[in-house]
Amino acid sequence: MKPIWAPWRMTYIEDDTKKEGCIFCDKLKVADGRLTLVLAQTLHSVVMLNKYPYNNGHLLLAPRRHASQLSSLLLEEYADLSQALRGSVDILLKVLKPGGINVGMNLGRCAGAGVEDHLHWHVVPRWEGDTNFMPVVGEVRVMPQHLLESYDRLSPFFRAFVREDDQSH
Repeated sequence: MKPIWAPWRMTYIEDDTKKEGCIFCDKLKVADGRLTLVLAQTLHSVVMLNKYPYNNGHLLLAPRRHASQLSSLLLEEYADLSQALRGSVDILLKVLKPGGINVGMNLGRCAGAGVEDHLHWHVVPRWEGDTNFMPVVGEVRVMPQHLLESYDRLSPFFRAFVREDDQSH
């Protein structure tokens, strides 16, 4: 039997403390996108790799402004976030070539939101056979690519994706 390694998951598994602050807002304060896994920022949105992904290329998209409900977004924020979603899906399809993509948003704890007070979309590339016995029997997921390798592969496409007027962020 071959061992399967995903050492970055251990920090998540063992950490039972509630962190102060907001993962989306806090990452916007750090200049090094690779350090925070932030792929792109537009005028109103942020696109980042999920630090604890379901599949490689698993993205999180959030409004830059801290908001918990879709109805609290201004129309220009919602439009920008929708454009970021559309562009992100296009990039994943082009670069990773998945067979499909799951797009979802969990609003509220009972809906599965891990971060309840800052709404965000999950964009998860999917491939035929990407789910097997491991999540069921072993309670683990097998990630075929390291997070920073995913970041390095996707980031050039997201740099081109950001409009010039947004690059000041």
